[in-house]
Amino acid sequence: MYNILICDDDKDIVNALKIYLQNPDYRLFEAFNGVEATELVEKQEIHLILLDIMMPQMDGITAMAKIREKFNMPIILLTAKSEDQDKILGLNIGADDYITKPFNPLEVAARVGSQLRRYTKLGSGTAAKELLTVGGIELDDTTKTVTVDGNAVNLTPTEFDILKLLMEYPGKVFSPKEIYSKVWGESALSAGENTVAVHIRHLREKVEITPNEPRYIKVIFGQGYKIEKGRN
Repeated sequence: MYNILICDDDKDIVNALKIYLQNPDYRLFEAFNGVEATELVEKQEIHLILLDIMMPQMDGITAMAKIREKFNMPIILLTAKSEDQDKILGLNIGADDYITKPFNPLEVAARVGSQLRRYTKLGSGTAAKELLTVGGIELDDTTKTVTVDGNAVNLTPTEFDILKLLMEYPGKVFSPKEIYSKVWGESALSAGENTVAVHIRHLREKVEITPNEPRYIKVIFGQGYKIEKGRN
């Protein structure tokens, strides 16, 4: 059973999302502003949050920043088309994805399912390594933990999956479209490529000593991203 929090100040939107997400495996909670959302995650184990940006009392960006101080569950922003800057800010603070209003019910269900699978899986694979090491970065896919030079790093599920992909193939260059396809499980449009760039930048801030002069995660201009082999 997955506990999903839907937070939007528009009750009609909350009710619509509850209909879209009717599933015997989901237990749905609701909140109507950021204050209610932050209070609820302290009291109840939540596995995923659908979070509106523009809300009274406490907006979604502020609420997410507070939640990210303690919790790593996937957060999907609910945004309007006019809120592009807020989308980028949200991704920088720790959102895993966003859905633009008006919602497509199939898209909502698919994105929620994708994020939950990524958050809860304990390693799928037969051939996949459970412990990956590149230089001072160590990623444990069983415990979903990452350390850099022995120090624990707090990653969101999306950041974890991007880092895992790069570490599985050190030296290999992945285009933004390839990363989006492999991590999000769907084809990337231009917005998807921008989303990857924001997550890469945020990931660098967490694993690099000097993000502007990265030791590990490199940009290959015009091609994509890679993690350097054997950096110490």
